Amino acid sequence: MPLCVPADPTRDSGHRFDKGRHWAASLTLTFARRADATRMLHARHQGPLRVQRPFYPEGRGGACHVYLLHPPGGLVSGDSLSITASVESSAHALLTTPAANKLYKADSHGVAWQQETRLNIAAGAVLEWLPQETIAFDGSRGRQTTHIALEGDARCLGWEVLALGRPASDLPYISGQLDQRFRLTHDGKPLWLERQTLDPQHPRFSGCWGQGGATVQATLWAVGLSDAVEAIEALRETLPDSPRWAVTQRHGVLLLRYLGNSRNEAWTLCERAWHLLRPRLIERDAHTPRIWLT
Repeated sequence: MPLCVPADPTRDSGHRFDKGRHWAASLTLTFARRADATRMLHARHQGPLRVQRPFYPEGRGGACHVYLLHPPGGLVSGDSLSITASVESSAHALLTTPAANKLYKADSHGVAWQQETRLNIAAGAVLEWLPQETIAFDGSRGRQTTHIALEGDARCLGWEVLALGRPASDLPYISGQLDQRFRLTHDGKPLWLERQTLDPQHPRFSGCWGQGGATVQATLWAVGLSDAVEAIEALRETLPDSPRWAVTQRHGVLLLRYLGNSRNEAWTLCERAWHLLRPRLIERDAHTPRIWLT
């Protein structure tokens, strides 16, 4: 009779449960203009990443709305998600998610997760990157990387909203570490490079010169505005006056920041800014994805 040999946790990296675990998933999308509409030409996936069929709530000549789906609903230790979206010349895509992305507590080995997003926008194309918020549970450890590459007169508007902990459940973010990295380039030239580490044990996290104890932060960016100065003035005149947000622009990149303690306030601020900026960016009014209303 053959001997029963215990499974080797190091044999298959996709199913190991030690500190070397690594579970990968990827999604690659390509959008192109065909006749009078933007089509999703390619949607390749590996693991639990999917998309719903494209929607055209603005008409066939408007943006192609696509919902990104991650059935597990969040990231755990060892998860490695990679999302790549490429928009070809003259195409217009709007990408969002049906729910919040959750970053769960690391396992007993402290294994980190990672998520990489690459957005490639060709000359004459438009991409709107509007995911719902990310919620980091206490003890979560991982790295988020966002790389946006624009060519020529490409235009892009997007945001990232991050909530730390679950204060409503009396579960604040008091341990763990998040490493966020943003890189935006135009024709290969860096325009916006940023990295921040969110570590509750570091003085910056609670210091008034850093995070200041805030539990929610958001960043909205817009590239391709014909008059960024006018857009900034419109935002300052229209959005509620508050010390929790500010807006500026450098090298053609408009950046709006929020730092506070309310997910709803941050989300509403970004959505209102989007409604104001979109007509200035593409001469079309904002059309709220119906998934946000469910």
